[in-house]
Amino acid sequence: MTTFAPDSLTLNRKLPLWYQVSQSLRASILGRGPHEPLRLPTEDRLAEHYGVSVLTMRQALKELESEGLISRHRRRGTFIEPSARRGAPVRLLGSVDAIVAQQSGERTTVLGHGPAPVPAELAEHFPGLRETTAYRRLRSDAAGGEPTNWAENFVRPDIATRIDVADLARWPMTKVLRDAVGVRISRITDTVEARLADPETSRLLRVPLLSPILHYTGVTYDDAGRAVDVARIHYRGDRFSFTVTVEAR
Repeated sequence: MTTFAPDSLTLNRKLPLWYQVSQSLRASILGRGPHEPLRLPTEDRLAEHYGVSVLTMRQALKELESEGLISRHRRRGTFIEPSARRGAPVRLLGSVDAIVAQQSGERTTVLGHGPAPVPAELAEHFPGLRETTAYRRLRSDAAGGEPTNWAENFVRPDIATRIDVADLARWPMTKVLRDAVGVRISRITDTVEARLADPETSRLLRVPLLSPILHYTGVTYDDAGRAVDVARIHYRGDRFSFTVTVEAR
């Protein structure tokens, strides 16, 4: 029987291996195509794929099972739950794959893209640039079609010329930059704050004007220390929560 093929992963030895594997596999599952197989490879094959021990792989799978993303059956194997929805808050421990997983698994509509002046509040991230390429996308629940968040991405023009807009209807910007464009991402700085829905957010997310939303700003840097993308994502306050864990070791 054909099995699901998860994305590859470059491990960071400073972070828990089970966590990195679970987030990478989570992102692959949430971003899978509608006709991809639901059966996962065996624990041994997955461990070999990620370059970790079977014990580590087992812990990663247990995490995904607790979220309801997979189900495990004795003698039959491990399967992706076709109707699984993101319910648990995302735990961010410094993994790019955690960001990809948080942004995956929803139906995405590209609202528009094109040259745009650098917003005044983002000028510090793009010194010397007067213009970026802006992308606007609306994400909706894959099952019911209810809007959940909308995103604005401001990307350096030299990077934007290598982006295929069709990829943004399938994958989060972080994944497009890393895996499709080949940007060597060094870090992402996240800021999450409470705000009130402005008229545009109210219209797109179908929430009352001035209702509470979560406003996320993510600045993605390449290995040269340049900001290559600044994302502003507006989340419905009744649909999202964030958990950040700081490891003491």
